[in-house]
Amino acid sequence: MPKNYYIAIEGVIGVGKTTLARAIQHELNAEILLEVFEENPFLARFYKDRKLYGFQTQIFFLLSRYHQQHAAIPAALTRAPLVSDYTFDKDHIFARLNIDGDELAMYEQVHTILAGKLVPPDLIVYLRATTDTLLRRIAVRDRAYERAIERGYIEALNAAYEEYFARAAAPVLTLDANRLDFVQRAEDLQFILSQVRAKLKSGTYQEPLL
Repeated sequence: MPKNYYIAIEGVIGVGKTTLARAIQHELNAEILLEVFEENPFLARFYKDRKLYGFQTQIFFLLSRYHQQHAAIPAALTRAPLVSDYTFDKDHIFARLNIDGDELAMYEQVHTILAGKLVPPDLIVYLRATTDTLLRRIAVRDRAYERAIERGYIEALNAAYEEYFARAAAPVLTLDANRLDFVQRAEDLQFILSQVRAKLKSGTYQEPLL
């Protein structure tokens, strides 16, 4: 296993990325990098009118995530392993869903320039879940700005994530989050940790687990 490896947790809204990132960080004595999304001033308006506020929302996220990762990841990896609850490419998945035309073309140019300056993860843990599961979890955590999210948007995100990870060049470990309860069942968390350790050690990441 690499001495200072970088693991990123990915998946659709509500799947449990931050919860799993915190659990893995604790178990592996790693540092943690969490997505900062509350600071986006367009987010609440975006969920009410995605077409009107899509470009502003995505550009804000793109620059914010670049600023955070460009500074934090190299510094953290000089000290310890790192676990994050998002990838930089996450923003591109959302952008392709939320904007189009000249706005998407401009966004993609900026994204390509910035992505080339960042450290990629050694392993991405992709948490997959059904739309019903995601909607239940979103309702339980009850964030004010998420109350306007429509089922159709979560379904579209699910499809976009599946498409992205079907062709992703990065090392990916896929887990069925419908069947795993890593909060209430310690054995589920240990199963995930064993798979993460095995994949980091072997360097083979592509096959789905469940």
